[in-house]
Formats: sequence, C-alpha cells, structure tokens
Amino acid sequence: MNGVIRRDPLDDFFRGFFVRPVDFGNQPDAPALKIDVKEQESGYLVHAEIPGVKREDINVAVDGPVVSISAERREEKDVKEGERVLRTERYFGKVSRSFQLAQEIDESKVVAKYADGVLELSLPKKAATQARRITIQ
Repeated sequence: MNGVIRRDPLDDFFRGFFVRPVDFGNQPDAPALKIDVKEQESGYLVHAEIPGVKREDINVAVDGPVVSISAERREEKDVKEGERVLRTERYFGKVSRSFQLAQEIDESKVVAKYADGVLELSLPKKAATQARRITIQ
C-alpha cells in the first residue's frame, strides 16, 4: 500500500461552511415568552419569564378567559468613545403571548407582580352565574 494521503485544502473550508454557516449579521429571533400556568380552586397562577425588560414596558390584558402578555425590550446605546460594537446577540424588540383559560377571569381582582425577570399573575376566577328559573305566568 501507498502511504501517501491526498488532502484538498478546500475540503476543510467547505466542511466548516456547512457545519458553521456564515453569519451575515442577522438579528436573533425573538425569544418566546415561557409561561407556567397553575390552576387553583379560586383562580389561576401564571409565571412568565420576561428577563431584561423594564416593568413599564410590560402590558397585560384580560378579556374573559383570554390572557395576553406583551413586552418590549428597548435597545440602549451604551457605547463609550473609542469603543465599537463587534457583535450583539441580545434581542431588542417586542414579544407577545396569548392563551385561553377554561374559565373567565374577574378582571377587577387581577394582581400582577414583576421581580427578577419573572412576571407573576394572580387571576381569580369569575363567580359562575347560576341559571335562574323563570316562572311562567
């Protein structure tokens, strides 16, 4: 057998190209809002991860059994003189999420707290209205 190995320098280039595609500087995709929903006897408890967003940039809307959460992370230019940004991987923009619960929510008693990047919603169930029997005259 011959001990000579043929090696093409372009093999490594193309192998690396398909394993690690060239980055064209596209903005990262919007992260999905991750939520946990727990049902309690009197209502629902929701935890939503929204890291890096200010409290005033979060909106929560409740319409019957539908809950909508939206947030906006604003880009802050924090470049000092003599610096230049080589790469930014943090996402800036809007994210939103809506979901429907099994029972309507009492909007007047909803409580929302935001701490350490986690939004906590306490969503009390609306009291079920009993069917009223109508007397026929």
